[in-house]
Amino acid sequence: MNGVLDDDVPPGVGLAVAVAAVSTGAVLVRLSDAPSTVAAFYRVLFTTLPIVPLAVWRYRGEFARIGRRDLLFATLAGIALAVHFAAWFESLAWTSVAASVTLVQSQPLFVALGAWLLLDERPSVRIAGGILVAVAGMVTMALGDLLTGVLVGRDPLLGNALALLGAVMAAGYVLAGRSLRQRVSVVPYVVIVYGVCAVVLLVIVLVQGAPLVGYPPREWLLFAGLAVGPGLLGHTLINWALAHLRSSVVSVSLLGEPVGASLLALLVLSEAPTAFTVVGGAVVLVGIAVTATDR
Repeated sequence: MNGVLDDDVPPGVGLAVAVAAVSTGAVLVRLSDAPSTVAAFYRVLFTTLPIVPLAVWRYRGEFARIGRRDLLFATLAGIALAVHFAAWFESLAWTSVAASVTLVQSQPLFVALGAWLLLDERPSVRIAGGILVAVAGMVTMALGDLLTGVLVGRDPLLGNALALLGAVMAAGYVLAGRSLRQRVSVVPYVVIVYGVCAVVLLVIVLVQGAPLVGYPPREWLLFAGLAVGPGLLGHTLINWALAHLRSSVVSVSLLGEPVGASLLALLVLSEAPTAFTVVGGAVVLVGIAVTATDR
């Protein structure tokens, strides 16, 4: 795949396709009638299964060389990723697509805070300013609609809180795996982390008592769509683009996901975000952009 893309596809085009692919995730979750944790489980499972044969065939020796400490951090990353998916998918049942996707995309802010608190990496003035701007936008989104009484979703405050939890857990996933990725190739890393993630989500589904089978064909198509679109196509192309473009360019481009997801929600679900969601979301995206492009 990389060889074909390297020869024929400009990196910018590949990145645009990736952003479009990940933008479909929230709407696909909304279209599903299955419990959110079931949808999350099958997304991760169906994303992981196609990679396993490649991992066994080409990276068997590397799996054997992974030490206990690296395995521990990979496990922690997988647990954090599972909570991220569970919280974010559930948030879409309570708040608007625009609010949920914008807030869950705020994970770079929590990565910066986590690196400061856990790794003693002091944030620059630019990062601190970006975080403050984004927080102001989050407050606008979370409280503005409540004050005016114009709400989109069953319980926007709960949904927004779950989306923020998803962002915090995504940041934990990044922090846990950051140093590990310098020593472990992407395929073994993904198989271990996504394998742990799938197991944790499966445990959550079983504890909830939600059915794993018995869904109509429409639901299985949505599960597959979540894996192929946002999972395999979106994240594969993002990882490919990182080898050809600056990470800051990729990070800022991913801010197109809330815009794309909001437009799809308007077209497919007839869900129009409120004025406070639009204004607050724009402020959040500015704060994230400032933080993500710090050098």
